[in-house]
Amino acid sequence: MNPVALITGASRGIGRGIAIELAKIGHDLVINYAGNADAAQRTRDDCLKLGAGKIRTEICQADVGVAADRRRLMEFTRQTFGRLDLLVNNAGVASRGRLDLLDATEENFDWLMAINLKGPFFLSQLAARWMIEQKKAGGDGYKPKIVTVTSISAYAASSNRGDYCVSKAGLAMMTKLFAARLAEYGIHVFEIRPGVIATDMTGPVKAKYDALIAGGLTPINRWGQPDEIGRAVSAIAQDWLPFSTGEVINVDGGFHLRTV
Repeated sequence: MNPVALITGASRGIGRGIAIELAKIGHDLVINYAGNADAAQRTRDDCLKLGAGKIRTEICQADVGVAADRRRLMEFTRQTFGRLDLLVNNAGVASRGRLDLLDATEENFDWLMAINLKGPFFLSQLAARWMIEQKKAGGDGYKPKIVTVTSISAYAASSNRGDYCVSKAGLAMMTKLFAARLAEYGIHVFEIRPGVIATDMTGPVKAKYDALIAGGLTPINRWGQPDEIGRAVSAIAQDWLPFSTGEVINVDGGFHLRTV
């Protein structure tokens, strides 16, 4: 029986990169998407090709910012596969309008927080409860994991998208909380912290980051790619870090380094 991974926001960008890398190592997949059904189908088709007939990949539409959708997504996974080995919290949205901190609105803040922070928090809670149930029934061979994709914005301040930064900082603490709480059950929890990654989300600011990267923003002098996030998740999924939990894995071209 293949291990099963549920990836939120898996139709495009980083989520798609993660799905593809997990398909390569033989995981059955739940491809979650919020609005782009065609992109989700393309990701599913590509994963099935990579799985060479040895994996199942199913699609489930759900908005992680909506409680009923979160419950439906988890129930879909339970009914379709009967198990969950890996939850990847990847779904997220960018700040609306990139408003200055002094012009930020409560409406935009609440919308972003529901998807970027509240959704992953309570989806992780649902997954954790089910994983504990499976752990008690499955013994030592079952090694579940929760991975949350955050951002360098968890600590790098951008005053024109404060809501986004706060949401990612919250996810960083969420990782620590779940790691501490779930360690007794053998459930390991990780944070993947991407840097500047070439996706649809970063497309509108490509010229800005092209210039910053050319000017030495990161020691590794290029954009990151979604599959590089996927490879980090793949390493966790294969249990290559068995004595780690609550760990932050930077996939940022060295942005986190402080140099003088």
